[in-house]
Amino acid sequence: MRIGAVYPQIEVGDDPGAAKAFAVAVEELGYDHILAFDHVVGGNPASHEGKDLFYDYTHAFLEPLVGFAYMAAVTERIEFFTGILITPQRQTVLIAKQAATLDFLSGGRLRLGIGIGWNDIEYEALGVDFTTRGKRSEEQIDLMRRLWTEPLVTYEGKWDRISDAGLNPMPKQRPIPLWIGGHKDIAVRRAARLADGWLPLFPPNERGAAKVGQFKQYVVEAGRDIAEIGIESWINVGGYNDGFGEQCETEESWHQWVVGWKELGATHISVNTMKSGFTGIDQHIAKLAEFKHTIPG
Repeated sequence: MRIGAVYPQIEVGDDPGAAKAFAVAVEELGYDHILAFDHVVGGNPASHEGKDLFYDYTHAFLEPLVGFAYMAAVTERIEFFTGILITPQRQTVLIAKQAATLDFLSGGRLRLGIGIGWNDIEYEALGVDFTTRGKRSEEQIDLMRRLWTEPLVTYEGKWDRISDAGLNPMPKQRPIPLWIGGHKDIAVRRAARLADGWLPLFPPNERGAAKVGQFKQYVVEAGRDIAEIGIESWINVGGYNDGFGEQCETEESWHQWVVGWKELGATHISVNTMKSGFTGIDQHIAKLAEFKHTIPG
């Protein structure tokens, strides 16, 4: 199982040196990848009553592809993983271009995790229809893969049109691996049909095992081989409660969580240190060092 580290950006937004320190440290610790969340804008809870804003305007988010380009310049080996990039609210060809550039410059170190998001405030701010995001995401997957593998593309979709044009430079990986995040049935089915990997958000308990079993059944129904599709979850090692996972505050619980996911067939796991009461990037790095010493991989 490959082990990654979640960049704790919402807690180090006032530290411009945090990204470099984090990337260099987790690579030296032997982590396999860095995962970063994505939000372009955050709403104001005071003017959006009734909305469940898990993140709002007070939370700092780096644009992940820009942030990863910076991290790639100060590292040599570690992979970068968007978990998740909300693609339907962005221009498809521009995403493909940015991802191809990052993959090219980093020497093929990008894994693109995508999803449709939950925050209609962002979609409104970016001028995109929130209600069509699922179907648009599927069209985007098809088009991005073509742009990453074909020098010239002609495409006529519902949302995108290309008349004999292509990207240059192309990415090193052709295509860049595309993973899909989500736990609702429609997202799970989409991942089973289209993705190189799936990002589930739940504990590896009996209920989680049933969900993974359902995903594997969907893969079979899609005529695909589960051995060729990755699964990545994450472990919250402090006080973080994302509404889906559980807190794992002891070394015993770390072992139980990792072993549980291994038994369910996970290929990757990411360690999340946010909401643990830390006040600086060095404390996050120290916790990640403790985890890597306890759970070497």
